[in-house]
Amino acid sequence: MGPVLSLRDVHLTLQGNAGPVAILRGISLDVHRGETLGLVGPSGSGKSSLLMLMGGLERATGGTVQALGHDMTALDEDALARFRRGRMGVVFQSFHLIPTMTALENVATPLELAGQSDAFDRAADELRAVGLGARMDHYPAQMSGGEQQRVALARAAAPRPAILLADEPTGNLDGTTGEAIMDSLFGLRDRHGATLVLVTHASDLALRCDRVMRLRDGRIEGEDRQQQAAQ
Repeated sequence: MGPVLSLRDVHLTLQGNAGPVAILRGISLDVHRGETLGLVGPSGSGKSSLLMLMGGLERATGGTVQALGHDMTALDEDALARFRRGRMGVVFQSFHLIPTMTALENVATPLELAGQSDAFDRAADELRAVGLGARMDHYPAQMSGGEQQRVALARAAAPRPAILLADEPTGNLDGTTGEAIMDSLFGLRDRHGATLVLVTHASDLALRCDRVMRLRDGRIEGEDRQQQAAQ
């Protein structure tokens, strides 16, 4: 069985005020089913941009990005949106919850739009899985930052995607809350058997990954397996 994610000689160049800016400079990597990959590196190294390319949220200017055997670089925006639906879950540093919807509605609505007949039952199950069984009827403004991120995790996991992408999911949270969020994220990964790619600046979170990829200046600087990274 081939890799879940496969990138070959991927480049990303964006137009800045002073001219073209090279964000990614020839990235090649594979991520396999059930694997957890951590992406680390200094600010500006290209971690988040690489994650966005994996999710089809940014388009490579060179090379190829394949997800679940599909060439993401060959799909238009509508096709990318259809592909992501149900196959990928994305969690950002900001929670992106709809303020006029309850926690349950925030999780269930995307499932409803995707035609899931059991949307609210599934949403309730996912909220209970992240410890929010008693907060389903609360609105984002009535919840702490950690609780809002748990809602975002439940929303990402509810379609039972094959791939979970997380971009600094603990960046806006204190240490204790961030650790609890990571426990929830890894728990959801285990529950659904998803492949997880995690962007983080926190070395202790990266050490929880099977593999850690170190980026610098848009290139892969090095790679550590779990045993090596833990030394």
